Amino acid sequence: MKNVLLIEDDSVLRENTAELLELSGYNVITSSNGKLGITSAKENLPDIIVCDIMMPEVDGYGVLEALSKNENTKHIPFIYLSAKTERHDVRKGMDLGADDYITKPFSEDELISAIESRMAKAAILKEVRENQKSKLIETDNDDIRSLNDLKNFFDDNGKELTYFNGEIIYKEGDNSNNIFLINKGVVKCHKLDEQGKELITALYKEDDLFGYTSFTENFPYKDTATAMKNTVLMAVAKSDLKDILNKNHQVTLELIQLLTEDLTGVKEQLLQMAYSSVNKKTATTILKFAEKLNSKPNEAIKISRSDLASVAGIATETLIRTMSVFKKQGLIEIDGRNIKIINLQGLKEIV
Repeated sequence: MKNVLLIEDDSVLRENTAELLELSGYNVITSSNGKLGITSAKENLPDIIVCDIMMPEVDGYGVLEALSKNENTKHIPFIYLSAKTERHDVRKGMDLGADDYITKPFSEDELISAIESRMAKAAILKEVRENQKSKLIETDNDDIRSLNDLKNFFDDNGKELTYFNGEIIYKEGDNSNNIFLINKGVVKCHKLDEQGKELITALYKEDDLFGYTSFTENFPYKDTATAMKNTVLMAVAKSDLKDILNKNHQVTLELIQLLTEDLTGVKEQLLQMAYSSVNKKTATTILKFAEKLNSKPNEAIKISRSDLASVAGIATETLIRTMSVFKKQGLIEIDGRNIKIINLQGLKEIV
């Protein structure tokens, strides 16, 4: 049974039209104004939307404009249902991307016919898009023979996403629909422990892949990812990546090696946290952040004390005392949240 979202502020007309559609075999979802209609469309993803124009909160033009900008709703067929019959009103609606425009009063046959034809057209266009996408991936897959080729695939075919410093990319528990490649910036992954303290689980820099949980199961993300600088990512759907890996065994082996190295790095970090001195933990963490946040070790890095302490596995107060010692020893300079390494070799000798 196809789902129709009916957005109409006139309660009598809304109920009568909904009943008419239900008798014709459709499941009808109703909204009494444009604002609620936008929310309902994003939540329910109906097969088609029938929408009035003159409504409170958000008018029909605003509804279509909002849904056209959303990746999940922009291809849903959209029919205006309105008493506005002026030519410029019709033209405005069609220019915004509406599929049809039915004027009130209307007949049952007129409405049903419009819905059926527009859904048929949408089904055809969906098949075309899927075929094009399939051919694109199939063609590109022929050229993907290494991890570097895979990253080029991300650059060429991924969806570009921009995040500002401190903005969350995804939260722990969100569906892991995408894998990400960092084109610019730095990303930290973190989660809260039982006491509510933030623990950093990983740091990723430019040209790193992240966001992989499972390539076969739809497991949620196990931690939260946050941009530490203004960051540009290329996102590829996990389903597309799975298709590439199925056809390119060498890429699969290289990705397994990358995951193994990540796990080894985490293990080494945990062992270091367990056995290293406070000085060694602090020095190692500063060097690690310097490597991730910029390419030149002598440039200042901007990082919060809590983030440093979280990675080092020590209390923030202990970290601050240790950094004060490093400053007196001429190893680093501290200016607010900025830390500049002025004796790189000295820090490395502590490690």
